[in-house]
Order: sequence, then structure tokens, then C-alpha cells
Amino acid sequence: MPKRTRPRHGSLQYWPRKRAKRIVTRTRHWAPSKDAKPLGFAGWKAGMTHVQLVDQNSKSPTFGKTIVKPVTVLDAPSLFVAAIRFYKTSFNGDRAVGEKWSKLPKDIKLKLKTDIKSEMPKEFDNITLVVATQPAKSGMRQIKSDLFEIGIGGTSDQKLAYADSVLGKEINAKDIFKPGEFVDASAVTKAFGFTGPVKRFGIRIQTRKDKQMHRHVGSIGSTVPRHIDWRVPAAGQHGFHTRTDFTKKLIMIDDASKVTPSGGFVGYGLPKSVILIEGSVPGPRKRLVRIRKAARDSRTIPIDVKYISVESKQGK
Repeated sequence: MPKRTRPRHGSLQYWPRKRAKRIVTRTRHWAPSKDAKPLGFAGWKAGMTHVQLVDQNSKSPTFGKTIVKPVTVLDAPSLFVAAIRFYKTSFNGDRAVGEKWSKLPKDIKLKLKTDIKSEMPKEFDNITLVVATQPAKSGMRQIKSDLFEIGIGGTSDQKLAYADSVLGKEINAKDIFKPGEFVDASAVTKAFGFTGPVKRFGIRIQTRKDKQMHRHVGSIGSTVPRHIDWRVPAAGQHGFHTRTDFTKKLIMIDDASKVTPSGGFVGYGLPKSVILIEGSVPGPRKRLVRIRKAARDSRTIPIDVKYISVESKQGK
């Protein structure tokens, strides 16, 4: 009888599979840009729907025809620019050397002390914006705002001039992105808690005549060396990991009235202003999803949307 061989079950691309430290992801790389404007944004995942649009891929068999695509709807109200953060490049990476804060409005709830009298340092190499989400302007019932950093494009002088102009003001998604651009979406994935190796790695369930257990690994390795290899599938944390989906097409940025289905999004509510991204993105509904300009593809493809489904998603 021939030997049965197959690829291993479960990817080793992400390891260790442990819980994310923060529910809001961090971005370590920003695509280079000559324009002095923010390079990212964020919104809460409201749900999914589908659209009909014209296929613009010249290499596709359906080029020029109307096709159906699933889209993710992000509830993305404006972000408040709370501070400017200055970095100095050193031998072991960038190091924060100063911050310049603005006065926070009353509807932004943050448990931190802000130094409004802080000033710009004399020497710095890079600048980022510290922004706060505004749940009061969304369909969320969340009260506390989330705080994170966004990179800026352009030269050092252009970055500083732009940062000073928007400090203490709001920025919108339309000021940063336009339909047809590619973006990277990052979020903390849906959590499943502590699960076994069958659900966690997708290994085969043992047959009826196997001894004692069925939802376990058939062989955990040889007797020598006398330890279990770390690659052997085992029970443990499943989900709530930080993940990034690269090169997702941005379909539309518009008012939510054109997208919201009858009765609102199931388990979310009624968003105010939305971003439509082709396909799925990490995270469950109500999870904050950060988007940035694509690191691998800077093209802009024309978008011609013919129809947006607003049928009720209740009971589906």
C-alpha cells in the first residue's frame, strides 16, 4: 500500500498564536508618499453586503461586464487630531522625543492627562499624528475613544506644516482616500477562546476504531529526542490575533443612507458615514479596523458601481 502524504495541517506563518496585547492594532510601516496628508484612517466594522460593478481588469474574462462583489462596510466618522508626536532616529530605531497636544473636546472620553503647554522639540526626524476616534458620531454605543498614531506623507517641512494646520481639528476619509485605491486593512480577529487541535489547526478526526480519543493528534513525534516539537498541533488560544489583509480595493466613501440595509446592520445599528472595501476584512462586527495606503500596490483603478444591495440582512 502506498504511503499517504499530505501538507501539514495549520499554517506556521503566524507564531506564536497568542492573544493580541491591544484591541486596536498598531502600524509599523507607512507607504512612502509625496503628498502632505495622512496615510491611514480607521472605522468600525458594521457588516457586509454586495454590489454590482463593472469589471475593470483587462485580463479578466468578464472585462467590461457587470459582476457581483461582496463588500465590507466600515462605519468611519471623522477622527480628531489630538496631538503631534515627534521622533528622532537613533541606532536602535525611532525614539519619541516630544509631543504637542491640543485641548480635547468634551465628547472625547480618554483616561489620560494631556499637556497642552507642551512644545515642539528642537531636533526631530519624523512626525506622526495622534488621533482619537469619535464614537458619538457613529452608530456605536461605545463611550470611550480609541487613541492611535497615523503617519504623514511629504517632506519634513511639509509634514510639520500640515500637522500644525490640523491640530485640534477633524480629518475625514475623503481627504485621504479616493475610490479605486488599494488599502491594507488590519484588525484583531474574532476570538474563539481555548480550542482543541481539530478546530485550531484543522487536523483529521480519528476513525471509530482508533483508541480512546478521536479529536487529537495521531502521532506527537518520535521517542528521541525526548520532547514534543513545537510544530505539533496542540490545543490553545484560537482567534483574537492581530492580522493584516493586504491590497484590498476601496469601492466607495459616502453617506451611509446609500448603503444601510432595511432595519440596519444586524448586531450593529445605523452607521453615519461609511467606507466600502472589496471582500472581507479581519475582525467581528463592532471591531475597529485600521486602513492605510497599500504598501504593495499604489495603483488607482476606476470604479463604476451599478447597484448596492440594501435588502434586509435579518434572518440570514
